[in-house]
Amino acid sequence: MKSKGPFCIRNAAADTFAMVVFCFVSGMIIEIFISGMTFEQSLASRLLSIPVNIAIAWPYGVFRDWVLRQGARVSTSSIAKNVSDLIAYVLFQSPVYAGILLAVGASTDQIITAVSSNAVISCGMGVLYGYFLDMCRKWFRVPGYYQSA
Repeated sequence: MKSKGPFCIRNAAADTFAMVVFCFVSGMIIEIFISGMTFEQSLASRLLSIPVNIAIAWPYGVFRDWVLRQGARVSTSSIAKNVSDLIAYVLFQSPVYAGILLAVGASTDQIITAVSSNAVISCGMGVLYGYFLDMCRKWFRVPGYYQSA
């Protein structure tokens, strides 16, 4: 599902909405319940992540679309799409996430645990995020993601 042209306002809005909502919720769950961060540390991390996610949402969407196209060259199966979503999510998000945690004062052990956990959990999260992003693109009527009436 390819959008028309390299930039579409609806595409950027959908990608931003999806990234902010998904990362806020999933990040807080990982940080508190898996990484052992306090609620206050996690809230600070999630609040800091909002402007970061706004800044990276559209570039991530472009990167993800590129990874999906590369995966489709190998196979057009739903499994190949899911694997491509997983690869895109882990490759793009891990360095960004580590930087956010460093900025809010998480310890090296907490950062390693959170980023590693996130990478493992991304086996499901990347796929879930891909479905969520596709759904948001349909809601926002991104060209190529909805049927014209």
